[in-house]
Amino acid sequence: MTELLQFVGLNLASIPLADVGSVVGEVVDTASTTTPVESFFSAAGIFTLGMLVLLQIVLGFDNLLYISIESKRVEEKSQSKVRRLGIGLAIIFRIVLLFVVVQMVDRLQSSMFECDTYFCKASVSGHSLIVLFGGAFILWTAIKEIYHLLAVDDITQEGEGAATSSVGRAIALIVAMNLVFSFDSILSAMALTKNLYIMATAIIISGLMMILLADRVAEFLKKNRMYEVLGLFILFIVGVMLVSEGGHLAHLQFFGHHVMPMAKSTFYFVLAVLIIVDVVQSRYQKKLLARKDAKAATVSKRS
Repeated sequence: MTELLQFVGLNLASIPLADVGSVVGEVVDTASTTTPVESFFSAAGIFTLGMLVLLQIVLGFDNLLYISIESKRVEEKSQSKVRRLGIGLAIIFRIVLLFVVVQMVDRLQSSMFECDTYFCKASVSGHSLIVLFGGAFILWTAIKEIYHLLAVDDITQEGEGAATSSVGRAIALIVAMNLVFSFDSILSAMALTKNLYIMATAIIISGLMMILLADRVAEFLKKNRMYEVLGLFILFIVGVMLVSEGGHLAHLQFFGHHVMPMAKSTFYFVLAVLIIVDVVQSRYQKKLLARKDAKAATVSKRS
């Protein structure tokens, strides 16, 4: 239960929780002696549903960051529609993915192909390939957006460059990355319960909550541009963690050295440092601006 309590804290990545789920599953999953519907309405089923909704919400925070960043590339009048439609379609595809994963979980975990050379060795499974692809894409997105922020010369240029993506492309990317983010959370949900009704209901509830929160997160980042940079670097760290996790799942080795996943303690520490530095720096800048304005007002009065 100690691992479970640690998990309930802030988590910005799709981290596999099979070990935690197996412990909780032994306590709350009583579906083996009841029908799926009876299990759904039992006390244990409701508790499991609450745990899964919490799991989806916590693991969905980085997803909301990506949705906010991707949706701002379309015209401003279409951004809210892109977010809502993208998440709505993602809910449907996540339920489809749930049934696919349930039927193919053994195949996804088994090796698809192997690589054995002098400098590189790997045994790549479907699971590791999805995690590696998702992490690499998030890294590329974060780096590209950071470069865009540094390359912008003025506000007008930024406004012109923001609406360069079509509505269809933005929705497709949101749906695709939503599936990547949700893959590990589905595996974790399967460790908590085998009841498909409970898992599908948790996906729907968490998806509806994401629709409600998406516009608020996007509006907050729009009004507080300094936190947009923080969000991009958080996505960058999430990408690094997913790539390292995917390399570990693929048993990837370079010159005999195994790729190790980023330690959870390291992830939390880096995340905390980023947030603290950003908050302190923003307050310090406001203090300097206030002093500058006060000094300018004093000089103008004397003159």
